[in-house]
Amino acid sequence: MCFLRRPGAPASWIWWRMLRQVLRRGLQSFCHRLGLCVSRHPVFFLTVPAVLTITFGLSALNRFQPEGDLERLVAPSHSLAKIERSLASSLFPLDQSKSQLYSDLHTPGRYGRVILLSPPGDNILLQAEGILQTHRAVLEMKDGRNSFIGHQLGGVVEVPNSKDQRVKSARAIQITYYLQTYGSATQDLIGEKWENEFCKLMRKLQEEHQDLQLYSLASFSLWRDFHKTSILARSKVLVSLVLILTTATLSSSMKDCLRSKPFLGLLGVLTVCISIITAAGIFFITDGKYNSTLLGIPFFAMALGHGTKGVFELLSGWRRTKENLPFKDRIADAYSDVMVTYTMTSSLYFITFGMGASPFTNIEAVKVFCQNMCVSILLNYFYIFSFFGSCLVFAGQLEQNRYHSIFCCKIPSAEYLDRKPVWFQTVMSDGHQQTSHHETNPYQHHFIQHFLREHYNEWITNIYVKPFVVILYLIYASFSFMGCLQISDGANIINLLASDSPSVSYAMVQQKYFSNYSPVIGFYVYEPLEYWNSSVQEDLRRLCSGFTAVSWVEQYYQFLKVSNISANNKSDFISVLQSSFLKKPEFQHFRNDIIFSKAGDESNIIASRLYLVARTSRDKQKEVIEVLEKLRPLSLSKSIRFIVFNPSFVFMDHYSLSVTVPVLIAGFGVLLVLILTFFLVIHPLGNFWLILSVTSIELGVLGLMTLWNVEMDCISILCLIYTLNFAIDHCAPLLYTFVLATEHTRTQCIKSSLEEHGTAILQNVTSFLIGLVPLLFVPSNLTFTLFKCLLLTGGCTLLHCFVILPVFLTFFPPSKKHHKKKKRAKRKEREEIECIEIQENPDHVTTV
Repeated sequence: MCFLRRPGAPASWIWWRMLRQVLRRGLQSFCHRLGLCVSRHPVFFLTVPAVLTITFGLSALNRFQPEGDLERLVAPSHSLAKIERSLASSLFPLDQSKSQLYSDLHTPGRYGRVILLSPPGDNILLQAEGILQTHRAVLEMKDGRNSFIGHQLGGVVEVPNSKDQRVKSARAIQITYYLQTYGSATQDLIGEKWENEFCKLMRKLQEEHQDLQLYSLASFSLWRDFHKTSILARSKVLVSLVLILTTATLSSSMKDCLRSKPFLGLLGVLTVCISIITAAGIFFITDGKYNSTLLGIPFFAMALGHGTKGVFELLSGWRRTKENLPFKDRIADAYSDVMVTYTMTSSLYFITFGMGASPFTNIEAVKVFCQNMCVSILLNYFYIFSFFGSCLVFAGQLEQNRYHSIFCCKIPSAEYLDRKPVWFQTVMSDGHQQTSHHETNPYQHHFIQHFLREHYNEWITNIYVKPFVVILYLIYASFSFMGCLQISDGANIINLLASDSPSVSYAMVQQKYFSNYSPVIGFYVYEPLEYWNSSVQEDLRRLCSGFTAVSWVEQYYQFLKVSNISANNKSDFISVLQSSFLKKPEFQHFRNDIIFSKAGDESNIIASRLYLVARTSRDKQKEVIEVLEKLRPLSLSKSIRFIVFNPSFVFMDHYSLSVTVPVLIAGFGVLLVLILTFFLVIHPLGNFWLILSVTSIELGVLGLMTLWNVEMDCISILCLIYTLNFAIDHCAPLLYTFVLATEHTRTQCIKSSLEEHGTAILQNVTSFLIGLVPLLFVPSNLTFTLFKCLLLTGGCTLLHCFVILPVFLTFFPPSKKHHKKKKRAKRKEREEIECIEIQENPDHVTTV
């Protein structure tokens, strides 16, 4: 091994270059030996993965268990809202409340809700009989529980010029039935049974009352409709798998019956599938629980995309080996050529998803998904080089012995074929007639490789095409940047449900007719406060300004004013409150909102609560988040120590995490790409181009999915994490081959790179995109979001690999001039040697 030092190059540069080459050649040598080992023991490497799949696959069926806690999955694990809920629950336990007020519940609990909607133009207030019949039917239900009934009017039209805001008509009424279960397991089971009966009753009443539209919702409805996605998608996933199998089989075929590998394309996809089954089995053995977000459609789509890339790369590596070598040496050469890059990309998958599975990720759905993807990536890598490698060994042995790639029969000689019909020659032809005298590689007849070499490479590197590509990229970057500035919150749980489910229908009607006010927000003062002090009273009024308040404090002040009672000190204030105000029938329900403590004969107020309702517009959820973000800082800066809470706040803490988690993971992932590939690439500019390409694809997917009305929720976060790895998986081999190429010009280098890796990239991305098509027909918001994100991932990656990079690499560094100078020096040295030989042998004559 010889290392030539450039003139003026520092010694440290030479040592770094030597180190990179030694490490790279060491990895290539290891992969070469791995390929030899697989080729010499194919039965062993075929049997071990099969046994693992059978073992863990059967355990997966026995230990299957669905995840029943939706809040645990999609709500932040360590959020301030959960701490506030615990504090509110400790101050005001549910089992001590005899009468529930509004959303007095600290958790959603067990409940049933129904919206009664009148036909367009009608007044719901004129249909009181139908409303009362529905209400009585609910109260008379079997196994009914004590419940608080809250009601609201929606679509209200007020009487014109009315001073006291009289209601003229309303379009809808919402009735809520909160069940008092107190956390008991037995009562919770009864409550669940009540909710099931409640939903059945609403469907029955809808048939009886054709003049009213009933939309019902229970506490278990979200969980049921969340898991409904996996049921609806089963048949579509099978269709997707069939389409991927078909695409892989056809794209691996050739007219040459000897060198065609249709069964290897088929077996490659099946190899990835059985590795996914094994990973699922390990997940269930470790007490994992199934849900639509984790091990359903996304897990299948993402794991399959990386696995098939390794399959197609190994097939391309096999085609690049010398045909005159023994099949075992060809397997070793293919491993040496392909597995170095595939090992690096698999490592990056593992590290990136491992970061997503770390304790820093605060969303349980993302964390568990990343944990399972790490296991899947490891098993996928093992199955590719063992199980699929063994299949490649047997296929190579058949090819060396001249057996038909489909029928596995001996291919007859050319003289025998000449005496047979045309159809027989077509089926049994080994490509001998198509191979001309100047073509040394018969695999160049593969239709994708032929298209890239003869047509596409010349077109994309044409000087007249390059300006249009630059304009296209500027348009792409502009739209991506515009979308990145419009990222919206996806904390709405409805985005994860089946689109035709009752929960979605209920949410749409509620958003339309009941979006004028926020949910009732609990305002908890958790420290003793001088309520009789005028400055404290003013602070409370200032904090509650802008809200509609249901407050014992305001009612008490009004009571004192009307009764003409003075309570300017502590003893008078508390004495009148306990002995007079709270004993009035109309104010008795405020007893649950005040906590007294007694020390001797003196009573103190140690905590209390109020209820606030904010006026909102149609974008109700965003405005509630803004209210929450404004009130929380005030609890730290004001003299009054308080917390605000509503059960929906547990999910609304989602926003900042939804935005920061994928960005942080992407940033750390790109940094790891730089560190890991620095020792594997001869030229450091390879790292630079890879980082630029991955960043461009990641930002492009983020911006374009925002413009496509995709919000930041758990599914889009998972897709963004996957986009980073998918881009590395496809751009890295192309860029590394370009950097290491020794052709005279950049154009020739990029052509060589596309010839080597373009076929595998096009095969994999095409199979990936075709496999996504059936997901479009699943009636679920979850799968529709997944389809949009993964379609953009595949499309942006394909655009960069085949359009943007082939053009930009032709006029940006790295330069190829030093390779040209080396070749000129070698040619000059060879000419001098020939001249010396002619001078020494003047009588020697050579004829051409």
